[in-house]
Amino acid sequence: MKLFLKLLFGAIFVWMTVMTVRTSLAVSLWAAWPSYAANPWAIATLYDAYFGFLTFYIWVAYKESHMTSRVLWFLLIMGLGNIAISLYMLIQLSRLRRDEPVENVLWRLAR
Repeated sequence: MKLFLKLLFGAIFVWMTVMTVRTSLAVSLWAAWPSYAANPWAIATLYDAYFGFLTFYIWVAYKESHMTSRVLWFLLIMGLGNIAISLYMLIQLSRLRRDEPVENVLWRLAR
């Protein structure tokens, strides 16, 4: 299961990074914004994404014990979305010892 999750979040990280760079090179966010903002479905999808990011961040805030880490991860998640989320998961999975169950990623553990 750990290997599967590492491959999954690694693929998400690479895919989202490549797609973001590729799309940014084709058209800037600022140039695309007027037509994007005029589409109600695009705005609804944006709200849906950011509420998802906020939901994930609540778990991150629980996991992280230092305020500096909490603030940093908030900024990264809200700024980079799924790129930051997949990076956070890869870091959490890499911190597991070989014999630890993947479920330990969910809990704040004293290390």
